[in-house]
Formats: sequence, C-alpha cells, structure tokens
Amino acid sequence: MNEDSIAWKIAEKAHEQGAQFVLTNAPVAMRMGEINNLAAKTGSEVVPADATSMDDLNALFEKAESILGGKLDFILHSIGMSVNVRKGKEYTDLNYDWLTKGWDVSAVSFHRVMQVAWQREAMNDWGSILALTYIAAQRTFPDYNDMADNKAYLESIARSFGYQWGVRNKVRVNTISQSPTPTTAGSGVKGFGGFINYAEKMSPLGNATADDCADYAISLFSDLTRKVTMQNLFHDGGFSSTGVSEAVIERFEED
Repeated sequence: MNEDSIAWKIAEKAHEQGAQFVLTNAPVAMRMGEINNLAAKTGSEVVPADATSMDDLNALFEKAESILGGKLDFILHSIGMSVNVRKGKEYTDLNYDWLTKGWDVSAVSFHRVMQVAWQREAMNDWGSILALTYIAAQRTFPDYNDMADNKAYLESIARSFGYQWGVRNKVRVNTISQSPTPTTAGSGVKGFGGFINYAEKMSPLGNATADDCADYAISLFSDLTRKVTMQNLFHDGGFSSTGVSEAVIERFEED
C-alpha cells in the first residue's frame, strides 16, 4: 500500500540483496496506494491482481514468469483485512458476509496463491513461500476480532500445504509472527496503540520493527534456511516466551 507496509520494506531489502521480483496488489488498493513509487525504486513491474480471484492469480503467475524469465524462487503473502474491524463490529456481533470476505482475503488467499503456483509448477526446487501473521492466532487479544481467526487459519494452511511442497519440490512454507507493527492495516484495529506499548514493555529485546521483519524475511528466502519449513516463527523480541516483565510488574505496582 505504502512505505509503512511490511511488504514494502521486504521488497526494498530484497532489491538491496539483488533480487528481481514483481509487485502486486488488488486494483482498488492500488488506486489508493503508492505501489508505483516502489516499483520505480526497485526496478520492478506491477501486475494488478485480486488475491481472491483464481483468474487474476493465474494471470499474475503467467506474467511474473514471463517478466522474470522462468520459475520463481520466493513468494511473499502479506495480505490482511477484516470488514468487521473496519466497520466497528464486535466479535460477539459479527456480520458473517463480512467475516467470509475477510477470511477469503486474509487466509484463503494464501491457499489460492499456493494452489495456483502448485498447479502451474511455478516454483523452483528449494524455493521459499512466506506469509505474515500475528500472535493473536494463539492468544486472545479482544479487539483483534475475527482477524485472530483468520490468522489461525493462515498458519494451518502453511503447515498443510508446506508438507505437500516439501515432498514434491523441497519448497519451504513458513509464517512470520511479527510484533505489532504500525501499518495501515494494523492501525485500523481498536486499541492497537495499546498493543504496541504493552508488547514493547513485555519484550526483552523490544518490538521488532518493519525493517527488522524485512531482514528476517530475506533470511527465510535465502539458502541459509533451506531446512526450515512448516513453522510459525515468532519475530517479536521475545514477547511470545515472556510470562511477565519487570517493566509490566512495575507499572502495576505503580497503579
């Protein structure tokens, strides 16, 4: 969408490391975003695609392989959206049509992307497929709403399809569970600023930034992580392993 996006940072880091790639977003999102600026900066071409459309995804892969001159070494899935969150619906009063739309965009699209790549045999052996997630898939963050369910399903897809990719092509499939990060999507969650501040106080290393996440993603695209697959990898400064921190204890003692 813009330079606050984690995907944007990953594209910049990949370019710095000499990668060639195509960029994509839904046509409606492209009209609101700045993806063409990123394309100019990284010498990349933009191929519009709706990740919930199999026709669009097939066209995307066909054009990507044509532009890049062959099969792909890595794919990044960095998509998340909840209509219920945008519309302010509580988890106990969800609109199920909106739920289905958000689930399709945020999670099922990951399966769609991999299924198209699988059927087209579009990945090189020992390639890497990566998606971004959040710890709300394992722990309850009330205002994260139905996005938590979407992320849980996303992580399950990574494991299930990751097995198939590993057996056939030695392709890795992983998810990065990133610290709360101030992106356009994240900022739409009620109380997100509180998430960020709490995680910062809980994490021994502090929150991982979007730039930090980009570095980690590049390592997972590289040959240095050839035997890491079907994993949900916490990239959160230690938040996921910390029961309570001294900073949080001190805060409650003050109260």
